[in-house]
Amino acid sequence: MNKPIYYEQYQIGDTRSAYGRTITEADIVLHAGQTGDFYPHHMDAEWCKTQEFQRRIAHGTLIFSVGIGMTAGDINPVAFSYGYDRLRFIKPVFIGDTIYAKVTIKEKRDHPKRTNSGFVVELVEVINQHDELVLVCEHLLLTEKQSV
Repeated sequence: MNKPIYYEQYQIGDTRSAYGRTITEADIVLHAGQTGDFYPHHMDAEWCKTQEFQRRIAHGTLIFSVGIGMTAGDINPVAFSYGYDRLRFIKPVFIGDTIYAKVTIKEKRDHPKRTNSGFVVELVEVINQHDELVLVCEHLLLTEKQSV
């Protein structure tokens, strides 16, 4: 859908949630191949048995990518992603874990130079099947103002 949502229409505290997605071994192997990150934490089951978590963990960047992808929905033709701040990997995600994403409008602020645009800050929380926070970040949207 291409429905414009202008800066003024975003309301602090509004939320939306995304469906779940189970992380598979194939996800981890594909991500390792795409990024070149073949560290044993992700790829070597025997080595992982000697480490704190006792099993392979998904790449943080994989969980970030999947989590953000799950939050993408309707296309807003008057806004675009400006970037991400305060990205933290809180807990590991393992093969077979199912993650969910929740987005909350956290903040709105004017653009320092563009009077026709403002920033909308979305708090993105990725949660596992045990309701544990595994990743958090802030997504910045540069959004057009309707009344300039």
